[in-house]
Amino acid sequence: MDWIDIRSDTVTVPTPEMRKAMAEAEVGDDVFGEDPTINRLQELAAGMLGKEVGLFVTSGTMGNLLAVLTHCARGDETILGSQCHTYMYEAGGIASLGGVTPFVVPNQPDGTLSLKDVQDAIRPLDDHFPRTRLVLMENTHNRCGGVPLGVQYTRSLADLAHNNGLGLHLDGARIFNAAAAYEINVADLTGPVDSVTFCLSKGLCAPVGSVLCGSSDFIREARRIRKQLGGGMRQAGVIAAAGIIALEKMSGRLAEDHIRAKRLADGLAAAGGMVLDPGSPHTNMVFANLEEHVQVGAMQIVEMFKQRGILAHETGLRRFRFVIHYWVDDLAVNKIIQAWQDIYQEIK
Repeated sequence: MDWIDIRSDTVTVPTPEMRKAMAEAEVGDDVFGEDPTINRLQELAAGMLGKEVGLFVTSGTMGNLLAVLTHCARGDETILGSQCHTYMYEAGGIASLGGVTPFVVPNQPDGTLSLKDVQDAIRPLDDHFPRTRLVLMENTHNRCGGVPLGVQYTRSLADLAHNNGLGLHLDGARIFNAAAAYEINVADLTGPVDSVTFCLSKGLCAPVGSVLCGSSDFIREARRIRKQLGGGMRQAGVIAAAGIIALEKMSGRLAEDHIRAKRLADGLAAAGGMVLDPGSPHTNMVFANLEEHVQVGAMQIVEMFKQRGILAHETGLRRFRFVIHYWVDDLAVNKIIQAWQDIYQEIK
């Protein structure tokens, strides 16, 4: 069966062009800095994000961990949101591997951190306290509905951090979606931050990998820590080749996913039985809850979608996240809407 998979944009597989590039990639030993394809990817990424240097890593989780461990020493503290990926879904790596304490402040519904909350969380110099070293933000913000955070907010948070002698790291796993949503250059969103990591393997369709970008000194230290974590790769240009195409070709088409997400949201809402989150979709993610009168739960609905060739994902007992990506075209969106119409008629 040819599945329609809307569980996440992490399920994307490489395009035929990517597969060809991977097969033909020129490679070398990246630990020696001699893989020309990786070097090209790192230079391309840094240039697009307005940073000096990039570092190819296996995942966004590794990129965020490297960033925190580079900004912070053991016993230091980073301020981050209660719903952010690094706090929720990265296995406590900054604490367990880096000895860095997370100071958690609540994310606002729009994904931001209140500037007052951040200011209040900064520790005074005192022997009793960990030292505040870093603020961490996420854009787009996954658990807050895939919402993009704007340029002015990013600048304000960066100013607050820098005025207090702190660094600002951006978990930009889907930062190109944020740029597409605002119809701006991605460097406008990444320019104010000290470091940023983004994923090649989500909406950009590459099979694996992320890039961490920052200053030359920052990346030099991050590269050393990458080695400590076992992340030094050898002839990995075979996967970096797909990342180059992801940046050159796929980053410019993400608005298509946003348009299809809006079509899906409108279709689900018109069919009834689901209530969309206010403003959803903000980018490529549709968040919805079952209406109160629906007697079955989200897991049952997911199984009913599966019976119709659609892989969906529940995020709560009565809640869903549907994610549009390169491999979900207009026909697939129509099939999803029709499937929900049929399911809803069946369960009413």
